[in-house]
Amino acid sequence: MIHPFDDGNGRIARAICDLVLSRAGNSESLASEDKSDSGNTSKLRPYSLSAQIAIEKKQYYDILEKDGFGDGDITEWTLWFASCVEHAIQSAAGIVKSAVNKARFWNLHSDADFNERQRKMLNKLIDGFEGKLNTSKWAKICHCSQDTALKDIKSLISLGIMEETGEGGRSTNYRLSGDF
Repeated sequence: MIHPFDDGNGRIARAICDLVLSRAGNSESLASEDKSDSGNTSKLRPYSLSAQIAIEKKQYYDILEKDGFGDGDITEWTLWFASCVEHAIQSAAGIVKSAVNKARFWNLHSDADFNERQRKMLNKLIDGFEGKLNTSKWAKICHCSQDTALKDIKSLISLGIMEETGEGGRSTNYRLSGDF
């Protein structure tokens, strides 16, 4: 057996797994066709197993430890691995959905004349802004006054792009309108 790294060989195993999955046939639902100039068709895999394993690193090492010193039954590891592939695919689907959603938004509003602050905040909101958005947060993120932030927001409300969340007074928060 070849062991090129003193600290383990997991990176080689993960690279081989990514290679095998990228070469796996009959994955029409997971891949798209890419026609190159030569007319050859190759499958593209829109997810990364290595990235997902990095996210699930603790579980990865726990399952390797458990099954590496067991009785040779790798059923539990195989189930974990399949689950990890599923999570990678779901994550990629979310990224694709987000990109499509963002493209749809900007296509729909291609004629609008947004200022730089509005573009910045709209992108943050479309990408899934965490927490509640108020004029103070807008002002801080965009490096402007709260009056300017409120003017930007009110402009977007008048266009039907943003709306108040329902709280009033000093606790007024805003969100994107509609499906975005």
